Amino acid sequence: MNITSKEALITQKEAVQKHLDSYTCRVLICCGTGCMASGAQKIYDEMSVLCKDVEGVTIEMQKDIPHLHVAKTGCQGLCELGPLMRIEPYDYQYVKVQVEDCKEIVEKTVLQGIPVERLFYSSNNEVCPHPDDIPFLKLQTRIVLENCGKIDAESIDEYIAAGGFSALSKALFEMTPQEVIDEVSKSGLRGRGGAGFPAGKKWGQVARQPEKTRYVVCNGDEGDPGAFMDGSVMEGDPYKMIEGMILAAYAVGAQEGYIYVRAEYPLSVKRLRMAIAQAEEYGLLGDHIMGTDVSFRLHINRGAGAFVCGEGSALTASIEGNRGMPRVKPPRTVEKGLFEKPTVLNNVETYANVPNIILKGADWFRTIGTEGSPGTKTFSLTGSIENTGLIEVPMGTTLRHIIYDIGGGLKSGAAFKGVQIGGPSGGCLVEEHLDQPLDFDAVKKFDAIMGSGGLVVMDENTCMVEVARFFMSFTQRESCGKCVPCREGTKRMLEILERIVDGKGKMEDLDQLEELASMVKSMALCGLGKSAPLPVISTLKRFRKEYEEHIVDKKCRAKVCTAMRQFHINPEFCKGCGKCAKNCPVGAITGVRKKAYTINNELCIKCDTCRDNCAFDAIYVEA
Repeated sequence: MNITSKEALITQKEAVQKHLDSYTCRVLICCGTGCMASGAQKIYDEMSVLCKDVEGVTIEMQKDIPHLHVAKTGCQGLCELGPLMRIEPYDYQYVKVQVEDCKEIVEKTVLQGIPVERLFYSSNNEVCPHPDDIPFLKLQTRIVLENCGKIDAESIDEYIAAGGFSALSKALFEMTPQEVIDEVSKSGLRGRGGAGFPAGKKWGQVARQPEKTRYVVCNGDEGDPGAFMDGSVMEGDPYKMIEGMILAAYAVGAQEGYIYVRAEYPLSVKRLRMAIAQAEEYGLLGDHIMGTDVSFRLHINRGAGAFVCGEGSALTASIEGNRGMPRVKPPRTVEKGLFEKPTVLNNVETYANVPNIILKGADWFRTIGTEGSPGTKTFSLTGSIENTGLIEVPMGTTLRHIIYDIGGGLKSGAAFKGVQIGGPSGGCLVEEHLDQPLDFDAVKKFDAIMGSGGLVVMDENTCMVEVARFFMSFTQRESCGKCVPCREGTKRMLEILERIVDGKGKMEDLDQLEELASMVKSMALCGLGKSAPLPVISTLKRFRKEYEEHIVDKKCRAKVCTAMRQFHINPEFCKGCGKCAKNCPVGAITGVRKKAYTINNELCIKCDTCRDNCAFDAIYVEA
């Protein structure tokens, strides 16, 4: 099929919608990476087999026979409660679905519309049958993620039925390239990859270059630990991102584009390949898009997982087949990027915002978010929080709203301690920041960056010194080594942090940490190097007392730092069985049978074997 006009797209949309409306029931199974890890593929396979046995129904591969539709969707958001399933037209949301539940779902819900109530989400004795009844989903504003969980992630037809490629049609037949750039500029859309640079300004810079060979590149690397926003978009609605890239190509006059995806995202790669092939088949990608003179081809490059390749110049170097290392600027990517040609480089979420901006207008987009950061932001919400998962909220939303209203508060009622925002290159926000708006400009005031959108919530049982050591270990290991400040500075900082958590730190170490952090931040070659010290800077500023306790008192209040733990035996509980001494690998436990044993902490290696083997809970730990 080839869509060669605006009218042909509308006709296809109406035909697909009519076909979807003819189904008496649609079973939408979340097949994002999170749910797949929980067994969603088995759920899908079981539902497919069960539905084959029902007379007159069909499964996904036989869409020409309407009745029942079993489809794979992208992330439905509630990652911790997977596998997830939605049933239309009843709008039921099932959580923690197991293979053994499938038969009952088919017999009751699919064939009779009767809900399986035990599979509904419930909290505080309140049962939530529908997605919009669940606070985690109800309180979000989904623009980038509007189709994720609602459409078949592997069907271009369903994307078209949801309004897909209408923005492209509008741009090609009603707008000039400059008008597209002007609309994106007017919207105030800022790059969602972390830096927050105005997208329209970047596109305009590329369009003005005298060199006519230009490229459009998508950064889908997403290397931050705990971040999975871009991956979820590529898995759940790859067409929207692709449409945004085509719009960028039309605006700047590019004919070639590249999507850089890390190899650890095989599902994203698979669905992107399917989406590109389908778009080419429909004439929405490739030569003479929609019958016009506009041509644009997309290629996929798989990265090997280097964190530094999330930096623009390192990413383009990797696509070129060179070692992924940043280069000195200027010239910038907009002047000499991929293959030394002007390049538009944005991340997945940025491109996914563009179709709605073109379709609904910049003024609409500016009604969401803040004056300086319009629109929404996707976040991966992880850590010590009740509801982990994927969220999208307006820019300027407070941490308190995200953590307590959407996330359901901290697990087991633990006290809030902090949030690591922006991944290993981000910073730590604490209780005093809970009511501050989250946007690009606000977080910079607190020694942090928005980053790609990872939020790791930490409770009172978290050691902030260990948090700083963990993230510094990551950034030091991922340093490309090209510039001395990052290569050597992060290594020295890591050595100091390791000394402190091992109970061997000195007070002068804190001064050295601050000095090194300042040096790396100001002198590193690329943005990743400059932001590498932020976790140390923010934790030193807000949790200096914890650092001092580690150094002076040799104490970790969270009882996390192994070297500082002291193991003791409570004589009131000890029965003198000797099992702990028998299993101690270093002979640190001594005593006489039927009398209380003792532990020599000078010999103890903190392996915790004694506690694992004590049947009487007689062994306890002091920080």
